[in-house]
Amino acid sequence: MIEYLLAIGIGILAGTITGLIPGIHVNLLSVMLISLSATLLQVTTPTTLAVFIIAMAVTHTFVDSIPSIFLGAPDPDMALGVLPGHRMLLEGKGYEAVKLTVIGSFLALLTTAVIIPIMIPVVPKLFDIINPYIGHILAAVVIFMILNESSLNAKVWATFVFAISGVLGIFVLSYPNLNQPLFPMLSGLFGVSTLLVSLNEKTTIPKQYITESIVLKKSDTTLAIVAAVASGSLTGMMPGLGSAQAAVIAMQVARNLSVNGFMVLIGGINTVNFTFSLVTLFTLQKARNGAIVAVLQLMESITFQQFLLFTLSAVITGCIAAMLTLKLAKIASKAIAKVNYQMLCITMIVLITTMTIYFSGYVGLLILATATAIGILPPLLQVKRSMAMGCLLLPVILFFLL
Repeated sequence: MIEYLLAIGIGILAGTITGLIPGIHVNLLSVMLISLSATLLQVTTPTTLAVFIIAMAVTHTFVDSIPSIFLGAPDPDMALGVLPGHRMLLEGKGYEAVKLTVIGSFLALLTTAVIIPIMIPVVPKLFDIINPYIGHILAAVVIFMILNESSLNAKVWATFVFAISGVLGIFVLSYPNLNQPLFPMLSGLFGVSTLLVSLNEKTTIPKQYITESIVLKKSDTTLAIVAAVASGSLTGMMPGLGSAQAAVIAMQVARNLSVNGFMVLIGGINTVNFTFSLVTLFTLQKARNGAIVAVLQLMESITFQQFLLFTLSAVITGCIAAMLTLKLAKIASKAIAKVNYQMLCITMIVLITTMTIYFSGYVGLLILATATAIGILPPLLQVKRSMAMGCLLLPVILFFLL
């Protein structure tokens, strides 16, 4: 037991690092861990290493909201949360934005843990029913997104943004031997483009307020958590789908959410998508993300007792990660107001560009530039920024339909 608690502690530390530093993802560390597993297994067990990976991944889903909101540097799973989170930051509510995502992550984690006993016998049957139609479901979601634009002109431009970002996604995801393809693409679409708009508007960061009480309607919270658990569970079962696609689906189900409710939704989806992938691992013996792939390679298969251990580890981690994220958000809130925001934007753009070259080379730099140009289009054309999620939705739709 002490060995597992130690693994959770070290996993929380690692997940905090990956969550705070843009571009350093849990999947990257998980792959590195597998490459070192022959050495590590001489001093520990596969189960202990799996607990470490789970603790790291769960912590990451809590902490990654901080750079997304305060720095405009999105983790792939938080891409759609950048805009409303950034807007709250400019209103002095950066801490509140992070706190809302933590509320979403924690409540969604607990809800998922509660429904797991019900879902274990259901998942295999549900997978067999839904799998042949997932491409059609996603295509229907995209059509609904386009039709939901305010005018005919907006619908035309929304289709254009979806198509051009989708073509970019097809190129990026099919480019051979490209390391970390999502980082330059999503950083350009949702990060650098937002920072450039802020620079152009000469935005300044106001004093940040540490809000201990948040106005959040019960109906908004309930709708956000239900939508997060439903969409996160769906994409947690399906190959090729992740938190980003789950967010797009959930947005169509919960269209009337307030900004606060939306931030709860984004936080919840991020955590559910990973947590539910544990159910998929146990029931289908299939991995749906990089961290779970690493667990599957270590374990080959898992017993019911190990599944319970992993679930309990995720819940314990969530309790600690929630408190840790709020503490870090308070520190970030105090620090951000003392920084020259124009210089911060420039610094983040330079950092993202440098990391893109480091991870993905000059092809990545071209992707970053192209994605940034596309990311600037939605506010100029007055269409929803979520249409740029075509970069992930179109390749997945074509994968399932063709």
